[in-house]
Amino acid sequence: MPRATLADVAAAAGVSVPTVSKVLSGKKHVSAATRDKVLEAVRAFGYEAPRPPSTPRVGMVDLLIDGLGSPWAQVLIKGAERAAARWGFSLVVTSSARADFDLRRWIGIMRKRGTDGIVLVLSRYNKDEIAAIGELLHVPLVLLDPVGQRDPRMSTVGATNWSGGVMATTHLLELGHTRVGFIGGPLDVQCTLDRYEGYLAAHRTFGIDPDSELVRYGDFLVSGGKRFGGELLDRDDPPTAIFAGSDLQAAGVYQAAAERGVRVPGDLSVVGFDDSPLCEMMSPPLTTVRQPLDDMANEAVRLIFEELTHPGGPAGTRIELATTLIVRASTEHQVP
Repeated sequence: MPRATLADVAAAAGVSVPTVSKVLSGKKHVSAATRDKVLEAVRAFGYEAPRPPSTPRVGMVDLLIDGLGSPWAQVLIKGAERAAARWGFSLVVTSSARADFDLRRWIGIMRKRGTDGIVLVLSRYNKDEIAAIGELLHVPLVLLDPVGQRDPRMSTVGATNWSGGVMATTHLLELGHTRVGFIGGPLDVQCTLDRYEGYLAAHRTFGIDPDSELVRYGDFLVSGGKRFGGELLDRDDPPTAIFAGSDLQAAGVYQAAAERGVRVPGDLSVVGFDDSPLCEMMSPPLTTVRQPLDDMANEAVRLIFEELTHPGGPAGTRIELATTLIVRASTEHQVP
């Protein structure tokens, strides 16, 4: 009989894999009832937590990320560093956004010095090239995807972008806003589509037909939020609220509003996405949808650890962690 995995235990207990991981590692914030269900499933399956290899090949995990400057990237890197230490590795970070970065040369370096596994954080990538990395290096490969990419050939860890879109838009509609703008990321990025579908679903729930003229697709950056926020605010019938696809784009909307004398939240409510440290520094502090970046990083490294200790397991594991609406001062009731 195949050895039981965390996924088997999670399915039997009716909880998520991260919840099982929390129970087995003794973490708090798990109810007694949930803990009992998990432990009962552990006993039923005879599950034994994998032990670290006695002689790991190099004792390190590599993180390849396409940008280091964004606030969420900094949070994610810190989370990955803590996760690597938790699972017995050191973390090496490489930015693929460097002008001199060459994927073939990087693969050559990996083959020369060795690595125990690779976590990829890439907003855009050639799927065939990335899949080839694991085959060439013969190491576990996990895509940590805060932008919602998917590839059935590799394990991925992401967040519930559709639910996040529903929560952000529902919050604005509950405040009485009926003209809600949407500024997503690039149209060819999966999370943009998921968040937009959530935006539409929330409108359907309220029986409101969203105005397609209030939808824009940006670049997740301040510049995109400022440009497209300005376009929406310059309309004869501007929105009274905007759901931005990232905290950086929300910051750009703030800039566009300030240049036009539009008050946030007095004249315009704004919701972002990510819950980066930037949110608390903005004036007013930004209401946003939190991606659990720390937990996402931990799950990515844990998947590498499990593949090393249980080789030959199922490929293409997909883990989605819950997003959460964090209400701050950038949203308020729309005055009729």
